[in-house]
Amino acid sequence: MAAELQIINPKYAASAVRPDQYPAGDRGEIAFLGRSNVGKSSLINSLCNYRGLARVSGEPGKTQTINYFTAALRERNGEDIRKIPFFLVDLPGYGFARTGGKNRQIWSDFIGQYVTTSPRLTLLCLLVDLRHPGLSIDCQAYEWLTAHDIPLQIIGTKADKLKSSEKQKNLAQLNRLFPTAYKAIAYSSLKREGTQQLLAHMLERLEPAT
Repeated sequence: MAAELQIINPKYAASAVRPDQYPAGDRGEIAFLGRSNVGKSSLINSLCNYRGLARVSGEPGKTQTINYFTAALRERNGEDIRKIPFFLVDLPGYGFARTGGKNRQIWSDFIGQYVTTSPRLTLLCLLVDLRHPGLSIDCQAYEWLTAHDIPLQIIGTKADKLKSSEKQKNLAQLNRLFPTAYKAIAYSSLKREGTQQLLAHMLERLEPAT
């Protein structure tokens, strides 16, 4: 029987735009990144089963800081239970900024600095709208991340908005366009589809950090 995995005790910890603002501690980090309005906040809330954890907004570019949340990944095998503490990191969406070009570039700089320098980053989840695989902006993000050897998990969001045949077709396209050590995951924040698969990959990446 497969282990039951669940994120427990998620809590807001800190917001940052500079390394000196990163929270202290040695727990591993799982970060989430995607273009604006890809459904990142909804996925985080769904994954943690906590509706108000990450803010959900209809306005693209709303998140302007790196937001840290403390949490633990609980693994239950029958009566055996273990808990692995980690930071869940919500990164600002890329590709849109109402504040204009200058601030948009600042966002890019501090996101890039975090991704390339954080020693605790064990996995970065790159979110792509499953209805629109292969957008150039997502391809550019993937190319930049792989060029910097960032460990990636591709997640196709809004899977519930596609028919089963379309979902499988687009998921196969994600795997062709964005090859990583893990297969792409079709995720539905509404139905929590893909939750256990994603948590299993998170556990695998967090274990060496414990």
